[in-house]
Amino acid sequence: MSHHIFTYGSLMFPEVWKRVARGQYHSANATVSGYARYAIVGETYPAMIEQAGASVQGVVYFDVDEQDVAVLDAFESADYRRECVPARIGAHEVRAVEAYIYLDVTRVSNANWETETFQLQRFLDTYCPKPYPK
Repeated sequence: MSHHIFTYGSLMFPEVWKRVARGQYHSANATVSGYARYAIVGETYPAMIEQAGASVQGVVYFDVDEQDVAVLDAFESADYRRECVPARIGAHEVRAVEAYIYLDVTRVSNANWETETFQLQRFLDTYCPKPYPK
């Protein structure tokens, strides 16, 4: 079985994705409605939590194999739960995808997490030593 994985934080960046996942996957920009993306206090990576009226821009990786999903689950840790959510891809296509929803809302700040201010190198050095253990 393969999975369509919606990424909205560090894994949207090819430099991170390639250090974690082994396979080569087709990807596309996508939007998930009914959720918001916030900064986590003291961290460089974000939380996606359910919030009516909000939406999150991200990237979907298509047909991710079971081995890479297992690695992604470990990478995301017990702080996240993989859930099925609908994503809009392009102007008209809506597809069921899986996204990692953050569980500890007490650590979520009220500040939006922005891709423009993501500290990629700090994240790679801290969470993604090369090669990432698979």
